[in-house]
Amino acid sequence: MRIKELNLYPVKSLRGIPLDRATLGVRGLAYDRNWMVVDQVGRFVTQRQMPGMARVTVRLEEDWLVLEHPEAQPLAIALARRDQPRLTTYVWDDACQALDEGEEASRWLTAVLGDLRGSALRLVRFDDAHRRPVESRYLQGEEAHTAFADGYPFLIASQASLDALNRELQQKVLVPLPMNRFRPNIVIEGVSAFAEDGWNEVMAQEGQYRFGLRKPCQRCKITTINQANGTIEVPGEPLQTLIQMKTQPLRPGAYFGQNATLLTGEGEVIAVGETLHAK
Repeated sequence: MRIKELNLYPVKSLRGIPLDRATLGVRGLAYDRNWMVVDQVGRFVTQRQMPGMARVTVRLEEDWLVLEHPEAQPLAIALARRDQPRLTTYVWDDACQALDEGEEASRWLTAVLGDLRGSALRLVRFDDAHRRPVESRYLQGEEAHTAFADGYPFLIASQASLDALNRELQQKVLVPLPMNRFRPNIVIEGVSAFAEDGWNEVMAQEGQYRFGLRKPCQRCKITTINQANGTIEVPGEPLQTLIQMKTQPLRPGAYFGQNATLLTGEGEVIAVGETLHAK
């Protein structure tokens, strides 16, 4: 099997960036979920509340994070800056230390997305000095931490699993979905559908990096949002179909992909086309 896609999401719940290669870190691909949008009390905001976030595109330049929207001039954030005010932010039940990217970013986001129940939006950056541990009960002796991802530093999915889901959707006379509905970091091809659910580890052919697959990814409303335009065309799908497929027979709900940690290989480069092995 080999790597078909690599995807980076610098700002949680904004549009992703397809990559040919990326540097691996304990917290994920370099810059993955390093920023997020929060409300005025620091609570994370995602496409679950604001589907229009899918329309904000993201670019990483040598010195800048650049956000773009069809109805605004681009917003540029300096990558090297570290003198911003600190604040506490919240992802689910985790309190995370962050840096506030300032009033210009707040005005830009609120202008293009609107306010959230009367609250202006802010852009924050993960504080590199902060450690947000992964839930230990699913780990197997390793230590792991992440930035602003929902809970794990990596999400791994397979093309065959998406193909199987799309066959079921087409039987319902529904349009096949692209992989970006599931926002994975690493997409694998050359395996059978949902083979990833039986793996404990995935590693490079030459052994330069290893991932531990630790928890099936339960899916949410974001999978129902068209990532090109921020609209929900078929409410409830593909969640209803995934539930019917029972991809995790012992777990109620819709599951697709595996949450993963980096076991070895911090600082190594991962690239599309590389051969992988699983066990």
